[in-house]
Amino acid sequence: MKIINPATEEVIREIEQDNKASIDAKLKALRAGQKVWAKKSVRTRLKAIEAFGKLVIENKDELAQILTQETGKPITQSRNEISGSLNRISHLSKNAEKWLQPEEFGMEGDTLELLYHEPLGVIANISAWNFPYNVGYNVFLYALVAGNSVLYKPSEYATLTGLKFKELLHRAGVPENVFDIAIGSGEVGQTLLESDLDGYFFTGSHKTGLHIAKNVAHKMVPVQLELGGKDPLYIMDDVGDVKKWAINAAEGAFYNAGQSCCAVERIYVHAKIYDEFVKYFVEEVKNYQIGNPEKADTFIGPVTREAQLEVILDQIEDAKKKGAEVILGGKGMDKPGYYMEPTVVTQTTHEMKIMMEESFGPIIGIQAVGSDEEAIRLMLDTPYGLTASVFSEDEQRAKTVLDQMNVGTCYWNCCDRVSPNVPWSGRKNSGMGHTLSYMGIRAFTQPKAYHLRG
Repeated sequence: MKIINPATEEVIREIEQDNKASIDAKLKALRAGQKVWAKKSVRTRLKAIEAFGKLVIENKDELAQILTQETGKPITQSRNEISGSLNRISHLSKNAEKWLQPEEFGMEGDTLELLYHEPLGVIANISAWNFPYNVGYNVFLYALVAGNSVLYKPSEYATLTGLKFKELLHRAGVPENVFDIAIGSGEVGQTLLESDLDGYFFTGSHKTGLHIAKNVAHKMVPVQLELGGKDPLYIMDDVGDVKKWAINAAEGAFYNAGQSCCAVERIYVHAKIYDEFVKYFVEEVKNYQIGNPEKADTFIGPVTREAQLEVILDQIEDAKKKGAEVILGGKGMDKPGYYMEPTVVTQTTHEMKIMMEESFGPIIGIQAVGSDEEAIRLMLDTPYGLTASVFSEDEQRAKTVLDQMNVGTCYWNCCDRVSPNVPWSGRKNSGMGHTLSYMGIRAFTQPKAYHLRG
């Protein structure tokens, strides 16, 4: 398997993929290791995860360089992701023991009722390339603390980062037969679906998530899917400082070249401030530094997957044919690497792919609305249900809109934000299940009730 730098199209490294025999051997070892790991105390398991966090900080510059080279993420954003993701470890340190300890409900007559939270066993974590630290930690760190062993399949576009996870976890004290990785592309993922595992935790596209759910349904094991979104942002006419909120909206749409499941993917602006908002929005995007992701001041690097360029260009052509106006960008860049001009499209409608289908790139559609009611109708017009955002000076007015959103996460005067304190979840085509919060750690356990009568 060739690891390609999307900024240069050069091969960084070639790595041998796993096959059924190697996967079977890894799972056999993980099955044995899990039995021993589960008997250790939560505090002992946490110490290994905390030691891993320290190693990550000590090696942050090297890890950021690896992430940037294999995904094209700008180096400053790579460092930010690595540092920011460590709040998962502090969150576990503060809370895991209380969430995993047995619960006593007292006596019911002459019977004592108890609840234990037992690990699932050996789980597969089929992960994503766009934020491998954030979305990876959401699964494999929580699973390990809960007493599971993990077969981690990094995306083929973030394999080198996955190998570093393995190296540092083992150095931190997680046994080799408790965390291992499966290297390869889709056929290796398919092998995992056909293997004996106690749970499947996936982050990626709706199409692949649906394939996983169908393929493992007969196993009757937990399946958790963190999928994509077409996340809306509505800017109300009462925002006051329009320029400030245009700048915030632009970052929400274009951070990591728009390659985030919770990036702002469609914007609705009240008609009273529409022209002013669009002016400031375009001014901000024009200021973004585009180019070599290894430079500290680069804000937009290449897209990670060459095939995504075709998706974005198709959305642009579709919008133009249906009456939209491309007021910034609109083309690939004539240079080595998978570069796309940051693109702003106005005069959009819901007849256009750009407002209905996931873009996952540096492109945004902006549409004017005449009222909150129209904004609500358009925001709800989607098969996805991940996040929704409102910018407004009036909290109650914003909350009236957000209360009607069929999504897992709502934002008022912010966007594209994840916190370990509250669950991360999607609805409809955005997935099922929860990571983070107490729900996130118990997602990797199965309850066992005891009825004890002396």
